[in-house]
Amino acid sequence: MEPTGPQPRSKIDRSIRPSGIVLQPDIPICQTDLPLDWYQEEFKPYAEEYLSLGDRKPETVLPWMDSYICPALEKLGPELMLLAHYYMGGEVVKLVERYGGHVGDSYALARQSILHPERKIFVESAVHFMAEAIALLAAPDQRVYITNPKSGCTMEMMAKEFMVTPAFEKLQSRYGDDLVVVAYMNTSGRLKALAGQSGGAVCTSSNASKVVRWARAQGRRILFVPDEHLGRNVAAEVGIPEDRIFLWPGGHEGSELLLEELPKQVLAQLDRAELILWGSFCGVHTIFSAEHVAYWRERGFSVVVHPECPREIVDLADASGSTSFLWKHVLDAPAGSSFAVGTEGHFVRNLREQAGQRGVAVQHLADVPLPGDNRECGCATMSRNDPPHLVAMLDLLGKGEAPDLNRVLPGDMVDEVSGWRERLDEKGRAGVAANARLALERMIEITEVE
Repeated sequence: MEPTGPQPRSKIDRSIRPSGIVLQPDIPICQTDLPLDWYQEEFKPYAEEYLSLGDRKPETVLPWMDSYICPALEKLGPELMLLAHYYMGGEVVKLVERYGGHVGDSYALARQSILHPERKIFVESAVHFMAEAIALLAAPDQRVYITNPKSGCTMEMMAKEFMVTPAFEKLQSRYGDDLVVVAYMNTSGRLKALAGQSGGAVCTSSNASKVVRWARAQGRRILFVPDEHLGRNVAAEVGIPEDRIFLWPGGHEGSELLLEELPKQVLAQLDRAELILWGSFCGVHTIFSAEHVAYWRERGFSVVVHPECPREIVDLADASGSTSFLWKHVLDAPAGSSFAVGTEGHFVRNLREQAGQRGVAVQHLADVPLPGDNRECGCATMSRNDPPHLVAMLDLLGKGEAPDLNRVLPGDMVDEVSGWRERLDEKGRAGVAANARLALERMIEITEVE
């Protein structure tokens, strides 16, 4: 008998797809070992065991990891989801997938608690703002942990809430409700909440142009926090002229700048601006030069870069886009293609390995025999998440002894040097969560609708 009436429909989540990365024999698991005193007290016994291993090859490291992680996975069961970002150093992304986890960019990772309500525990090997983004969207019965709370982002470190908020208040006193904040994903929950409170939204490198177009359509002045280079690249894409852009200094200088002390011509430029850029940047993406581009192009390579690179580099490149865009663009290219990729070094190494299996050549854009500092620059803070951190986190979770310091809640602020955490009270946390979630949901709505 044929079914009648409306039928149930299922939705397949394709936000994260397997990277295809596999562990190869004789490849070191981790690019460098951290000093023992870099581990929190609960993690030091695991680090001591790891540091005492004879080498960092899979046949040595994996049995040690398995002895802890496999029992933990069996105990925690299907409620657990392991996550990692593409920029993870060494072979950690491979390890996370080996144990059933997923690798993605910041946008895909942030949505996992919404897309998978059946998962109750999320363990992320990435930087703190990424774990917090999951926590902001998580349900009350879902918990988020980070393997190393001291894993931060240099760009976000130049745009802390106590730096940006005073600047926002000065601008708001001058422009009132005409001012709206667009907060890049690389910000704390507190700044995402500022975006939500101002009627703004969060954005990622893949959807920043859509979000800025949305804000611009409202006829409002945009404070774009924190990446000045992504902001300039988006401005060019959406048609905001250079004379309508104002660069506000980042870091402590940005918080201390006084409007009344600005020269008249500078203040006039600020009043004309459609887009005010917070002067923060990613050190990984600002090492590239025009000479790097010319070197590889002369050798027949296509140049593809991340939009956190300076405007000059994006202009010279053949294509630019988010981390997931770069991964897909290169791996979908026909055999015989050659790419010089301008982004984080660990990502490029993994991409080179996968592309090589498809007959596609990949080089890091800055890896050239030219004068100056030419190197595959990796995200050093991301790489603070290493095998002992993953092992310790999962083993302690399985025992019901997970350190509270590794639990991530909305509004948490962690000092990347000391590891000290400032946690808001319940009322403050609820306020941050509500406004930040609003900004994240606006981003999702803008991205999904257009």
